[in-house]
Amino acid sequence: MASDHNDPRARIGDAGDLRYMSGFGNDFETEALPDALPQGMNSPQKCAYGLYGEQLSGTAFTAPSHQNERTWCYRIRPSVKHSGRYMKVELPFWKTAPHVVDDVVSLGQYRWDPVPHSHEPLTWLTGMRTMTTAGDVNSQTGMASHVYLVTRSMEEEYFYSADSELLVVPQEGRLRFFTELGVLDLEPKEIAILPRGLVYRVEVIEGPARGFVCENYGQKFELPGRGPIGANCMANRRDFKTPVAWFEDREVPSTLTIKWCGQFHQTRIGHSPLDVVAWHGNYAPVKYDLRTYCPVGAILFDHPDPSIFTVLTAPSGVPGTANIDFVLFRERWMVMENTFRPPWYHKNIMSELMGNIYGQYDAKPRGFVPGGMSLHNMMLPHGPDRQAFETASTADLTPDKLDKTMSFMFETRFPQHLTAYAAKEAPLQDDYIDCWDSLEKKFDGTPEGRWNKS
Repeated sequence: MASDHNDPRARIGDAGDLRYMSGFGNDFETEALPDALPQGMNSPQKCAYGLYGEQLSGTAFTAPSHQNERTWCYRIRPSVKHSGRYMKVELPFWKTAPHVVDDVVSLGQYRWDPVPHSHEPLTWLTGMRTMTTAGDVNSQTGMASHVYLVTRSMEEEYFYSADSELLVVPQEGRLRFFTELGVLDLEPKEIAILPRGLVYRVEVIEGPARGFVCENYGQKFELPGRGPIGANCMANRRDFKTPVAWFEDREVPSTLTIKWCGQFHQTRIGHSPLDVVAWHGNYAPVKYDLRTYCPVGAILFDHPDPSIFTVLTAPSGVPGTANIDFVLFRERWMVMENTFRPPWYHKNIMSELMGNIYGQYDAKPRGFVPGGMSLHNMMLPHGPDRQAFETASTADLTPDKLDKTMSFMFETRFPQHLTAYAAKEAPLQDDYIDCWDSLEKKFDGTPEGRWNKS
């Protein structure tokens, strides 16, 4: 809570001081002052405390009821008072689809070392580095993948994206997101979703901070259907956390930056826009601890498609073909008999961008390091390197736990185009394609092949 004259940031200490409400897609209600939330109606003639009632809609008004998302906010000023004359500003490293660079080739298998931290003070906005774009923001399809480098807190600076929701995947450091609807902390092994249109600022709790962002232009992330798996395992709704109401009442010169159709515009206002005293609804920021994800796999032979590890999916309108899947490869037991246990060699219609949060990925024991990324675009073959193939093909298939490992994938049905930054400035491993060079022919016309000569 915030009083009229005190900086409310002084009232928030450790992460343990923050409170959250459990559930994914729940209809929440929360208030930072007693009786600030109207009961039994949304828009009373006069709101308590002299507040203004305002609705934030995340879907079309006429969306089916089970998909409809909106939140009623009771705030000190309506959002129109947070607007003014907009001035276009440049954030040259944050790119939006469609974005195709003439002299950059996206056809290939690519891998990057971790993007190094900069000596330059970088905020959430100035530290965003776009790696790939896909689809078209104007038709609200596709995505972009980014790396963020943050060393400086946003001070009297606020932001919202009219283009997209952001899925944030930290890899180093801790950040605090002060949003219109509450405050959440984020650290490695957690993720957060920041809805389209939500105003917030980002402060550094422990830096430097680095991580990954999936910018979703299309339909919102939701939990995947479990099918015959049933009601349990994978990501459970109770483990998602939404912050309680919190507000600022601060009369200070501030800037608000808006991302709209790939352009950035800024306006100056005389107060904090984070002034929602109470709210109710189901359109809100949420965080999730990846350590609570319960993986499901084969317990006799073979193994399912990697889609079995989907945490969140953003539908495309084509059944079973996602605009984006967020897939997690975490610690798990491997028990399959007579089975090549790592991911197999394949090519498919989806484009796969992977990131390593910590540890060693089983299909690439070398080169794919924490903080690193790889891209295997649509219909381009990929799979284990020689070391992974040889080890898995000759291993004693006892139960084996993949331990101390956590990687993820942003998968989309669209081709992902490299930005100039990804191709020319980020630490691209020019020799990545060579990891398959030493794969040898084992066929010699006999059923045993050339294994005895390996």
